[in-house]
Amino acid sequence: MKTTLEKAKKDPDSMKAKILAAARKIYGEYGFHGTTMRMIATEVGIDISTLHYHWGEKKDLYEAVIIDTNNDLRKKFNEIEGTIHGRPLGERIAISIDMMVDYLILHPEISNLVLLRYFGKIRHEDFVDLKVPELALDSVRSMGLKKDPENISFSIASVLTIMNSIQSFISGEEYFSSMIKKGKDEYYAVVKETLKDLFVAAFTKGKNRFE
Repeated sequence: MKTTLEKAKKDPDSMKAKILAAARKIYGEYGFHGTTMRMIATEVGIDISTLHYHWGEKKDLYEAVIIDTNNDLRKKFNEIEGTIHGRPLGERIAISIDMMVDYLILHPEISNLVLLRYFGKIRHEDFVDLKVPELALDSVRSMGLKKDPENISFSIASVLTIMNSIQSFISGEEYFSSMIKKGKDEYYAVVKETLKDLFVAAFTKGKNRFE
């Protein structure tokens, strides 16, 4: 039997899919504890009973959002891997940064969900988790970095540094862009160039650790 999430993904025009999209947005803005089912229902334009009929309880919907986010991130890493395969290390890092920034600009709720999950009040609660360690391993693979036991921890930590930097810039866009006095498009151009200047140099300097 298909799960509710599988049914929602199969039919993007269904009420289940519309609720899922609204829940990603609202949970991404307010976190689990700051979100109510009424907020999600209002976003979709339905009543509470309809929301519960399609998705059950608040925790059920939140966990579906987390699983959906994990799946989307894994698909993106696979796409990045296909794009950068066989290129020099510096190019792999630069292209990965460009692709992830562009992706998260379109899906800012992902950055917010990650940051709220790990730095908010729900980090110790019993929820389906965002698979950041596994996703970091996917990133190591997609970037073509070393995966041997002596270097894997260093590679994962390095990838997590890139991911956290990108997510922080995405989530903090409204605040940070005003600090550097740039419009949205200019802000993201600056973010990309800054991250590439920092990380391409760092990765290529320690090339023997990664290749």
